[in-house]
Amino acid sequence: MARLWLYFLLSVMPVSGINQVSMQSNKKDRQPAVAGSFYPSDAAGLKKMISGFMASAKPDQTTGLVRAIVVPHAGYVFSGGVAASGYNQLNPDQVYKRVFILASSHRFSFGKASVYTQGDYITPLGRVPVDTEIANELIRNSEAFTDYPEAHITEHSIEVQLPFLQTRLKYPFKIVPIVLGTQVPAVCEHIADALKPYFNSENLFVISADFSHYPAYEDAVKVDDITAKAFCTNSPTEFINAIRNNDKLRIPELATSMCAWPSGLTLLYLTQGNNTLLFNKIDYKNSGDIKPYGDKASVVGYHAICISESKTSGFELTDADKHELMRIARSTLDSYIRNRTIPPLNSTGYSENLKMKAGAFVTLTIDGNLRGCIGSFEPDIPLYKVIQEMAIAASTQDNRFQPVKVQEIESIHVEISVLTPMHKIKNISEIQLGKNGIYIKKGVQGGTFLPQVATDTGWTLDEFLGHCARDKAGIGWTGWKDADIYIYEALIFEEDIPKKK
Repeated sequence: MARLWLYFLLSVMPVSGINQVSMQSNKKDRQPAVAGSFYPSDAAGLKKMISGFMASAKPDQTTGLVRAIVVPHAGYVFSGGVAASGYNQLNPDQVYKRVFILASSHRFSFGKASVYTQGDYITPLGRVPVDTEIANELIRNSEAFTDYPEAHITEHSIEVQLPFLQTRLKYPFKIVPIVLGTQVPAVCEHIADALKPYFNSENLFVISADFSHYPAYEDAVKVDDITAKAFCTNSPTEFINAIRNNDKLRIPELATSMCAWPSGLTLLYLTQGNNTLLFNKIDYKNSGDIKPYGDKASVVGYHAICISESKTSGFELTDADKHELMRIARSTLDSYIRNRTIPPLNSTGYSENLKMKAGAFVTLTIDGNLRGCIGSFEPDIPLYKVIQEMAIAASTQDNRFQPVKVQEIESIHVEISVLTPMHKIKNISEIQLGKNGIYIKKGVQGGTFLPQVATDTGWTLDEFLGHCARDKAGIGWTGWKDADIYIYEALIFEEDIPKKK
């Protein structure tokens, strides 16, 4: 009986007669599908319920701007308290231009992401405007997106988030409602690529997801903890492996570790490598905690997770950190060029800075002349491993040069550039020569210059952009004018005593 009651609240009920009339009078707006079943259908009752949840929600635990939250989407009597804890992390006075809501379809599999373009979303608290301009832009610019309104009409997982947003945020906002109809990680990565230009401080991302479905209470607590911890590593690989490993445990009645894991994975493809973001588990319950409706024999798990910016925009490396990274680069270079062996790394005692996920470039020169330079923007591994891999790549895989020879090792000078996360710019006036590196991308082609390139060459801004567009991205001297341009900064350091011939 409890299982049937859970299913009732996790399923979409038919719209009421009043809503059906509204749909006939305004077919473009997406009308409430689960008002009266998942949450109260009258505005006064809905406001009262949400106010009660917010009054007992976990307090604000953030240290900076909230960029994303993960919140559940079951019936409010079950998951409303945990959802409130997630929404309580938002500063009510914060102005968000848009809220991107990512959910996974409970009914359709169509291999893409459907963004709603037909009109606005309607709730008992009023109209929630859809940014149809951005919605159509996503569809035009990415094959990973489609206009499939059927995926939205009865899907509850976006709808149940809206009353919380309407209640919590003081200032007007638009939504970009996205329903994923895929369970293919590669497709999630393509969706994230299309969303990356919008993952910035002016927008909020909401991931609508419940966690484990239908195991016993104690099993749910364990599985949900494993899944949430893996998610909070900000590593797509760790997250996918956790879900797969949970499946291998053969836990009785476990149908899924996270019902909207493709939406969660998409967010991780957006955030990976961004060391300015903090992942915090805010609240957890499962349906077995909710009396009198749930029992502990078969439960659904609910997490609230907040992703916020740290107080500082970047990080600092100590002299000891820099010394160790340089030692790793030099010892790897020597070992790999001489013997084609990669020296093992023991991270015991490494600082947290060296263990964080950060992009980096390794640059090799001989007598001031470039001999190799390769880097990684958004790695899925710790910084110390990035440096080791890039030392090998710069010495053997830069297709502009022949691989470094043994007799050249003593002449090689090593420089390391540790990168801050990239962000897209709207105007080239935002580029500060000598401070910002640039990444120019048009379609599948792209190229980058590190910040020090402008300083070393003495180029003007037009020359900096033109050379990068033509020589690195391969899109012509003026190709940058209709391309996406991203900027980043770099913490640069080099060997104290250059190697001599």
